[in-house]
Amino acid sequence: MADGFSGKIKEKLIEAKQKWAENGRLLTGQADHAHENRLPPGQREVKDWPVLDLGITPHVGTDDFRLTIDGAVENPVTLDFGQLLDLPPFMAKNDIHCVTSWSRYDNHWQGVSALSLADLVKPTSDARHVLFTAHDGYTTNVRIDQFIDDDVLLAHHWEDAPLTEEHGGPVRVIIPKLYFWKSAKWVKQITFSKTDKPGFWEVRGYHNNADPWTEERYG
Repeated sequence: MADGFSGKIKEKLIEAKQKWAENGRLLTGQADHAHENRLPPGQREVKDWPVLDLGITPHVGTDDFRLTIDGAVENPVTLDFGQLLDLPPFMAKNDIHCVTSWSRYDNHWQGVSALSLADLVKPTSDARHVLFTAHDGYTTNVRIDQFIDDDVLLAHHWEDAPLTEEHGGPVRVIIPKLYFWKSAKWVKQITFSKTDKPGFWEVRGYHNNADPWTEERYG
């Protein structure tokens, strides 16, 4: 497969999740546009943090970490871990919601805000989308307004400890308003784009927008 997973993925996991999309698994039809409840429709609260991935855990140390931000920007950059830490620090507390039906409240993050990154690279006026690529080859996509938001960050700490490898460390994306598959683990490239490019799950039947409150689980 062109997305870099060929020969590596647990194919049964992929097939199972594609069947979820085909069958509309977990859909309740009870959208909560007003966010009257803290828990989005079809979700359940968990106290732990489940580990979900595609059967691959890349080993990226902070010494090896590089983040490229490119595409429709005036100032493309490649940052090592130290340079990322030199950017203005950002702390956030939010809830996260996984399309597999779990939600976890009050997660405390430390990292760099998407607003700071945008200020650094200066997206061009015709940039409309943001594309993410991870060290395991995973890709996903959001609109530019979904990324350049005041609660979005690249996180390197969770609950006052370095983000663990299993949860996407050393650095992962956090976009709390969307289902968590949009928050790419092990991020290595962020590309601002004039055009959209659906990612790994989006081309396999999952919704391009991924709003938990309106149950945008599947396309």
